[in-house]
Amino acid sequence: MNFLPYEFTTPTGDAISFEFRLHPETGSATRVHQLLDRILHTLNHEIALLGETRNGDLLQALAMAMAVRTEMIPADPELTRRLALDVMEQALQSLQHARHQEIPVGHA
Repeated sequence: MNFLPYEFTTPTGDAISFEFRLHPETGSATRVHQLLDRILHTLNHEIALLGETRNGDLLQALAMAMAVRTEMIPADPELTRRLALDVMEQALQSLQHARHQEIPVGHA
């Protein structure tokens, strides 16, 4: 089983480390990493522009985006839905072992 180590620093300065289990059909762990970086960067940028955004609204929009992208795959709908559920469940299972590290902020 392949894993993708990933660390993200939140806009508030917390660093979170993950070990994401990759689906056997993953074509490129590097591409997955690059896409994840771009998605999170874009989300944070847009939230900063939009202002206050509830976590539930964000999660709902992400779930809907996953549904739209799943429907866009030209394959058997049951197969693509199962794949989407599998990769989402694997990603959520990684939260059990996520490590948080608060980065100290100094003042001059």
